[in-house]
Amino acid sequence: MATQVLRPTGRRRKATRLDEHLPVDHRLSRVYRVGAGLMGLVLLVFGILGLIDRIGFFDTGGDTVGGLNTNGALSVLSICVGLMLFAGMMVGGNLASTLNMVLGIAFILSGFVNLALLDTGLNFLAFEMQNVLFSFVVGVLLMMFGMYGRVSGGLSHDNPYWRARHPEQAAREERRRRPPMPEITRERP
Repeated sequence: MATQVLRPTGRRRKATRLDEHLPVDHRLSRVYRVGAGLMGLVLLVFGILGLIDRIGFFDTGGDTVGGLNTNGALSVLSICVGLMLFAGMMVGGNLASTLNMVLGIAFILSGFVNLALLDTGLNFLAFEMQNVLFSFVVGVLLMMFGMYGRVSGGLSHDNPYWRARHPEQAAREERRRRPPMPEITRERP
């Protein structure tokens, strides 16, 4: 059995930051903002319509808004999440992208949890199967909007996320793209 000795190279490793590969401002920010705004609007309208109907806070009597079962707690929760998405839309950029991904995962997990609680006494948000499916759809859409142009094995080389992850290669490509400086020749009289 061979053993290997690891020797330090003399270089200090740079501390890793979780957000260093994220561009600060780019055209992809529009996609993140639109996604957060659309999903936030849907949730906000659903929550407001649920509160207008004056449904009990933890009522599980089967009151519906837009084809989805609701109660006061689900309406308030929908309004809070919708406002968070609107805040992400206003800020845009990396925050909107990350918020979309995190809330997308939360919606998918909520769909699975509420699927398990459908016919139990612990179903205090009055979920039915259509609510579970809605939760899955919103979760996937939010994740799609949040990951757009950010997560892929085949990002194009002009993508800011690819450029931030591969700075040496991006610099080489940038140098290749620049036209060479013209040489100045002096004409002899």
